[in-house]
Amino acid sequence: MSIIDSIASNRKYAYAFLIFLSAFFFIGIGHIHLFDWDEINFAESAREMIESGDYLRVQINYLPFWEKPPFFFWLQVASMKVFGIGDFAARLPNALFGLIYLLTFYTIGKRHFSAKFGLIWALVFFASLLPHLYFKSGIIDPVFNFFIFLSIYFMIRVLAKDGESIWKLALFAGIFSGLSVITKGPVGFLLLGLTFTVYVIVKRFRVFPSLLNILVFLAGMFLIIGCWISLEVYQNGFEIISQFIEYQIELFRTPVAGHEQPFYYHFIVVGLGCFPMSVFALPYLFRKREATALDFKTWMLVLFWVVLILFSITTTKIIHYSSMTYAPLSFIAALVIYRAFKGEFVIKKYISLIFLVIGLIVSAVMIVLPLLLSEKSWLLSKIDDPFVIGSIESSQAWTAIDSLGGFVFLIFLIASFVFLRKGKLGNMILMSAAGTGLTLLIILYTVMPKVDSMTQGPVISFYEEIAGEDCYIETYYKSYAPYFYARTTSGSEQSHNRAWLVEGEIDKPVYMITQISNLGLESYPEIKLIKVEGGFRFYRRDPIK
Repeated sequence: MSIIDSIASNRKYAYAFLIFLSAFFFIGIGHIHLFDWDEINFAESAREMIESGDYLRVQINYLPFWEKPPFFFWLQVASMKVFGIGDFAARLPNALFGLIYLLTFYTIGKRHFSAKFGLIWALVFFASLLPHLYFKSGIIDPVFNFFIFLSIYFMIRVLAKDGESIWKLALFAGIFSGLSVITKGPVGFLLLGLTFTVYVIVKRFRVFPSLLNILVFLAGMFLIIGCWISLEVYQNGFEIISQFIEYQIELFRTPVAGHEQPFYYHFIVVGLGCFPMSVFALPYLFRKREATALDFKTWMLVLFWVVLILFSITTTKIIHYSSMTYAPLSFIAALVIYRAFKGEFVIKKYISLIFLVIGLIVSAVMIVLPLLLSEKSWLLSKIDDPFVIGSIESSQAWTAIDSLGGFVFLIFLIASFVFLRKGKLGNMILMSAAGTGLTLLIILYTVMPKVDSMTQGPVISFYEEIAGEDCYIETYYKSYAPYFYARTTSGSEQSHNRAWLVEGEIDKPVYMITQISNLGLESYPEIKLIKVEGGFRFYRRDPIK
């Protein structure tokens, strides 16, 4: 009996093992600062809810922020109420959802396939780089994607008539769809609707929910969405809702500045970032005939391709937009490994070769990048950008120890490859999971603090120094960092007017931060340069007495 069989054979052992694994999601999540834009943006909205006492309206710099609904911020607010406003509390909801994901995959797999399959599914997901990394972040997508996945899961059971009270399953599907919408927006329902439509077309319209179940689904969804909209409109009017809808439409039509990428961008992100599950899923990604309980494989394939193609078509391409592919891709990979376990499928040599090659590439990047960054003089000779030059010059010293994570990943990769070639798949997936967990933990404590220091360290340190000071802060580049780390409070309407801050009759000091190449403030005699650090210039303007 393999180790996987031993753990899976006892439900208590399996749950305890997955809870133990989830500890990797929690350790060190407060060790480094939140990163601009998204992490700080969302944490700041939660902080401003607490500071203003307005838990319905999403704000940034105490102005209405219509880009996102409030649910994720409520989770962060709850975390901050318990653990205080900070980096740890902002990331804690996703770490908790990391545990929930593992337990959910195991439970669903156990219910419809076997306990062994459920455990493999959870392990494959845990062992993959981007899915694992996202649970250490403070972005919305892990929570958003979970609600979409559960909505689709219950819809699968509705169409398969898996249960005595199908209408309850339809209700759950609607409730989770509604939760996805109030977490990130209508794209939650869009992904469910597109997946359902494509699946029905693939099945040539032979399956379709009854009118009753459709109505129950809609009732569940609109119950959740309606509660939020009703409260928002009652308190703040319809303006924020209308702006929110306009923004969602514009996001699909117009690229966000700095996020224009080629069509194949998400294919690369998923292929490399979701290693190793992206490799093991390859044999089944294009394999049509593969019977599974509830036709689960077809559903997961449809969901995977709908998400990947949809976000490849959209003009705005951000790395986490394709993160909804992680759940279905992990299922496909787990199915391949599970079938191979049972002797129903043979993992071809080309899969082993791709596994090794991609793993070696990832290892090489982890090992070589810190070594390159340690060669400051060589790097500076290759770079012309003043901001990047300033950031490198002021960065902490990079040493060989920063490559440790890459070497650990390489060792576990080789061990996993050996087990894979010998057909010991249980040992292989355990080695992969251990390698990913330990590697990312090591990188979190060695590499990431230096990345943090190099990219945003000077400004965040400055904001933390002036936190609590009665002042205004203005940045000449897009950033949410001053609001969160300087703990800004609501000011006058004029405080949002840059011209007034630069030339008006201000009532308290103004700090202005620009990137090092921006010399525009040098021409104002009242604005004094405080210091130049990293890639930034720091200015101060005092009120005239």
